Amino acid sequence: MSANTRGAPQMPPAPNKEDAVATWNYLEAGIDRVMLHLEHGIDMHTYMGVYTAVHDFCTSQKAVGLGMSSGASIGSGNHRGAHLLGEELYRKLSDYLTKHLHQVLQEARTHSNEALLAFYIKEWNRYTNAAKYIHHLFRYLNRHWVKREMDEGKRNIYDVYTLHLVQWREELFKNISDKVMDAVLMLVEKQRNGETIDHSQIKQVVESYVSLGLDESDPTRSTLDIYRYHFENPFLAATAKYYENESKQFFTENSVVEYMKKAETRLDEEKDRVDMFLHPDILHALQKTCEKVLISDHATLLRDEFQVLLENDREQDMARMYGLLQRIPEGLEPLRQRFETHVRKAGLNAIEKVASENPEKLEPKIYVDALLEVHTQYSGLVTRAFREEAEFTRSLDNACKEFVNRNEICKSGSNKSPELLAKYTDVLLRKSSTGIEEAELEGTLARIMIVFKYIEDKDVFQKFYSRMLARRLVHSNSSSDDAETSMISKLKEACGFEYTNKLQRMFQDMQISKDLNNSYREHCDSLESNKAILDSQYSILGTGFWPLQAPNTNFSPPGEINEEIERFTRFYKNKHEGRKLTWLWQLCKGELKAGYCKSSKMPYTFQVSMYQMAILLLFNEKDVHSYDDIAAATLLSQEVLDQALAILVKAKILLVSPEGKPESGSELRLNFDFKSKKIRVNLNLGGAKESKQEEVETNKTIEEDRKLLIQSAIVRIMKARKQMKHMQLVSETINQIKARFVPKVPDIKKCIEILLDKEYLERLEDDDLGYLA
Repeated sequence: MSANTRGAPQMPPAPNKEDAVATWNYLEAGIDRVMLHLEHGIDMHTYMGVYTAVHDFCTSQKAVGLGMSSGASIGSGNHRGAHLLGEELYRKLSDYLTKHLHQVLQEARTHSNEALLAFYIKEWNRYTNAAKYIHHLFRYLNRHWVKREMDEGKRNIYDVYTLHLVQWREELFKNISDKVMDAVLMLVEKQRNGETIDHSQIKQVVESYVSLGLDESDPTRSTLDIYRYHFENPFLAATAKYYENESKQFFTENSVVEYMKKAETRLDEEKDRVDMFLHPDILHALQKTCEKVLISDHATLLRDEFQVLLENDREQDMARMYGLLQRIPEGLEPLRQRFETHVRKAGLNAIEKVASENPEKLEPKIYVDALLEVHTQYSGLVTRAFREEAEFTRSLDNACKEFVNRNEICKSGSNKSPELLAKYTDVLLRKSSTGIEEAELEGTLARIMIVFKYIEDKDVFQKFYSRMLARRLVHSNSSSDDAETSMISKLKEACGFEYTNKLQRMFQDMQISKDLNNSYREHCDSLESNKAILDSQYSILGTGFWPLQAPNTNFSPPGEINEEIERFTRFYKNKHEGRKLTWLWQLCKGELKAGYCKSSKMPYTFQVSMYQMAILLLFNEKDVHSYDDIAAATLLSQEVLDQALAILVKAKILLVSPEGKPESGSELRLNFDFKSKKIRVNLNLGGAKESKQEEVETNKTIEEDRKLLIQSAIVRIMKARKQMKHMQLVSETINQIKARFVPKVPDIKKCIEILLDKEYLERLEDDDLGYLA
């Protein structure tokens, strides 16, 4: 309150508190002072005078000129009189506000557009500020008459401040709200068109609409009903209409990519608009409205552009499209389908290209790199453009599964992908893979596991990998034990303990063999008269864990070797009673010193297989041997003997007469003029032919193992379920096995027939199968 009353009309003198008419006149002058001249302030004397007059009016014992007989006594101590006077004062205040607002309404009708908006805001601020003062001045009425009426559940009775708002709403707002809203929408449209506006005006209009939301059933509560009906709904309708027109026009003059940029900008602007001058409650509805008009209504056009963006690697534009379409229901599903189709085609084309460039023999590295290149490209796209969304990741995985397992290379055999992946892993983990750092190797193994994840026939990879691991371990040809262990850990993490159990046991056998060799050396050292004449190493491999087969030929080892072998056999059997040793001669190798060559000052060292060693040691006795003599001495089959001799003849260690291929009737003699640039000469070169044969054997064992795996799964299921429908059993079997490989339905049916024949299962009625314990 201010003591400065300059410019405001003078208040009449304080009335006789018994004179109700004079008291109201005094109150009306005070209300006028507050309502019309509050900017000039109100002094304490006037404030207290009005406050007292309200009290006196409500407690007057006589009601002169208020519709009662003059001088009529209302009765001392009876609250009924005070109640009537409170009601009369409330009615007179309400009538005053109605009259005042009618005058404001008349003036409002002389304004339009922004002038009306400015007038409305000015009057609203003046009126609500005055209402706060009048509410305080009429506190006695609020505390007594109004409170009692509200407690009794009377309708349409409000505290004095709320009465001001109700009257504003009924007498003024309902008559001009449409025009005020038109002015607001005109101002917003100007801003959308790039003009600068005073957005504080709109903010104040919003606040006034919110303030007018009174709950009719409970005046003490407020709602947003008035705001939503008179502001939010028209605002949303106008927004939709504006962007419908703009987007149609924009599409006729611009590309889809430019439209997406425009839509992004518009969506951001609307969000900023809420922060600047709109009520937070409108945000969700406004976003939905804009998303429908700017995105949903043009979703087909946007999606049709997606393929063009994909083909041209327009990553930023795809990210923009993702950001827009993910706002609407089912907006991204068509994109995911097109993305999956595109990635699948890209993968198939990449493999078709490498297959055509390498028609004779495809290197495993080239094949795996082609698969990884496609995956890397599109997984990067999923990360950067599609925000690593789970559904896009699933589409990528589905596409990769398709082109990894069903591509041009796989047409020659469905096992090719896991086989080539295993071979590439073998190349990496062998000592021959020079020039690769340990950290780089670890990274490459991690990338291999990406392809492994998509392979359906994981059992094929396991078979080839275990055979190759066995060769690396037996021949001490691993580049790093740490790398081998790391790879097995990765496989274990991907497929579980059972998948890698045998691989880990192979490592354990090699460690046990090292300890055994140390014990054997100590044993030999203790036998001074019988010291080992050979520097030998032995690997003891558990039959059930190593994918190795017994030799496919008879063999008589040379005497020098045989003596050492017998010594080790006695030592081993003494240490492990009851165990049987089966010698895998095809995996044994050694070195021979050759001091007979005339051309070399230093003796050559020949690195040979055990079969080659047996052949060459025969030439210590004489320089020429017939083919048949060698066969009789070594007991080797013709196929194995021919293979061993072919390498020795090709390297010109032995000379054959007559010239040509060694065969029955040929003679072989030692070549004393043998020359080589290397002192150490590797003659153990039977790997290519062995690996081809091994490949055939591996594929054969895969099919056999699959039949056993299917049968064991069927028995396991039936043992648990006792009785099942035929097709249910087929379906359940597929579910249990698909982590290892995808079984074919005819194969499952064959296995069911086998188990029926073996009486593990029985046929029941209605296509049911039962389990026989």
